[in-house]
Amino acid sequence: MNYQTFEPCHDLTMIVKCYWILESALDEAIEKQSIVPDGCMEMVFHYGDPYRQYTPNGHSITQPSCFVIGQLTRPLEIEATGKTGIFSVRFHPNGFLPLTNITIKEMEDTAIPLEELFGKDGLHIEEKILSAHSAPEKIKLIEAFLIKRLTNAEIIDQVVRSTVETILTANGQLPVEELSRQTNINRRQLERKFSSCIGLSPKQLSKTIRLQAALKMLLVNEFTNLTSLAYENGYYDQAHFIKDFREFVGITPKEFYGKGLKMTSFFIRD
Repeated sequence: MNYQTFEPCHDLTMIVKCYWILESALDEAIEKQSIVPDGCMEMVFHYGDPYRQYTPNGHSITQPSCFVIGQLTRPLEIEATGKTGIFSVRFHPNGFLPLTNITIKEMEDTAIPLEELFGKDGLHIEEKILSAHSAPEKIKLIEAFLIKRLTNAEIIDQVVRSTVETILTANGQLPVEELSRQTNINRRQLERKFSSCIGLSPKQLSKTIRLQAALKMLLVNEFTNLTSLAYENGYYDQAHFIKDFREFVGITPKEFYGKGLKMTSFFIRD
C-alpha cells in the first residue's frame, strides 16, 4: 500500500489543504471501508480500477472515474473492485466555493462527475490526469487547472475563514454562541454564511472536527478509557459521545476499538 500527501503551491494554499495518492496492487485490495466526514470536499481521480460506493439502503453504485464529493454528513462506505490508483485534491472546508457555480449545499453526500461541474474543461483535466505517469506530473496539471479557475479569490468569506480556523484550533469544542460572539455576527447570519460557503452549519463542522480529534486519539491509543476520551474531547457525557460517534462513523466507539481499528489511518483525515 502506498499513501502519500503533498503540499499545494503558494497560490493555492488558501483553498487546497493537500494532494494525496493511494495505490495498491491487486493482491492487496482494500476491504470495504467507511470514510468518516472531516469537513473537507475532495476532487478525486481514479486512475486504477473503479470503486464501489454503498448507499444507506444497502445498495451499491460504481463511482464515476473522476468527480468531486460534496460535504459528508454521514459515513461513506466504499470498496475497491481491483487495483487501486487514486489521486485527490483535499480542499479546506471553504476551499471549493471559488471554483464552482453550483450551490455547495446541493452537493452534500454526492459524487458529482467533473464534466457536470466544469463541462469540456472537466473532461480535459480528466484525460490529462488519468494519462499522467507520476504524482508530480498530476500535481502540475491540476494546479494549472485550479489556478485558471480561481479567478475570484475574493469570494472566500474572511469571516467564515477565520471562524473555521477557530473551530480547528479548538478541535470543535467551542459552542456556536461563542463563535458568534468572537466574530461579532449573530448566530443566524453566521449559519447562513457557513451554509453558503461550506455546505455545513458551524455546529455541524464543529461536531465533525471534534469527532475527528477523538478518532485520531483512538488510532494512536492516546487515552486511558473511552469515558476519559469523551470528556477530553468536550463531550457532555459518554452517551453524547456514543451518539455523535455512531452518526459519523456508523458504529459505536467500543465496536470501533474492538474491530474498526482495522481501518487504515488514511480514512481518518489529517
